[in-house]
Amino acid sequence: MVYVLIYKKNTIQIYPIHGIPEINTGDNIANLIIKSLHKNKLSLLNKDILIITQKIISKSEDRLIHKNLIKPSIRAIKLSKKIHKSAKLTELILNESVRIVKMNAHTIVTETKHGFICANSGIDQSNIKKDYFCLLPLDSDFSALQIRKNIKQKLNIDIAVIISDTFGRPFRLGQTDVAIGVSGIDPLLNYHGKLDKFGKQIKVTNMAIADELTSAAELVFGKFNQVPVALIRGYNFKKKSKPIKTIIMPKNQSLFS
Repeated sequence: MVYVLIYKKNTIQIYPIHGIPEINTGDNIANLIIKSLHKNKLSLLNKDILIITQKIISKSEDRLIHKNLIKPSIRAIKLSKKIHKSAKLTELILNESVRIVKMNAHTIVTETKHGFICANSGIDQSNIKKDYFCLLPLDSDFSALQIRKNIKQKLNIDIAVIISDTFGRPFRLGQTDVAIGVSGIDPLLNYHGKLDKFGKQIKVTNMAIADELTSAAELVFGKFNQVPVALIRGYNFKKKSKPIKTIIMPKNQSLFS
């Protein structure tokens, strides 16, 4: 299924990339994507955008850890009883975070070492082997850059790459995909200083473009479709690389820190 969106009279197409195999440590994600694109009878064009789910990046970068390798600390054991999670998972959550933001009897929200505010420090066990935990990539910006460079080297095509993950949202039910790494695109589109149709100057509107693109890609990912990569074509963006931290609100500007 291909989703077609109309944005400012431009047609934006979202293609699921089927056929990505199970990923193992050391696999070259760029090569696998190129092969799968060929199988899907698709070719990359300049200014295409690839949205890649975090899970296959973590698998390729050896960010899976077996439960037998985890030794819970006294702190983790005590905390695990409060949040009703295993002591080993709790230990990982603490190791991958810089602080606990909020918790209750079933949920723990942390700030990761990357600066993300999310449940369980972004750790999960879905779509991986039994008894393993999947951690976020160490540097998703770097992961996106390497994939983008490899594709440019092999195909002489300049694209943007966004690494996505599924996060919850404060004060709203349900989850959505957000960007956790980018290359070749500014994650924000700043309208500050522009005039609206009534001639009033826009002061604060900053569109989270990378997050919006990843959310759109989720339409073709699905949770059980086994589609970890999507191609977005037709969205007009400026080729400007800025790190994902650009999209993270500074603590001195947050009302909820």
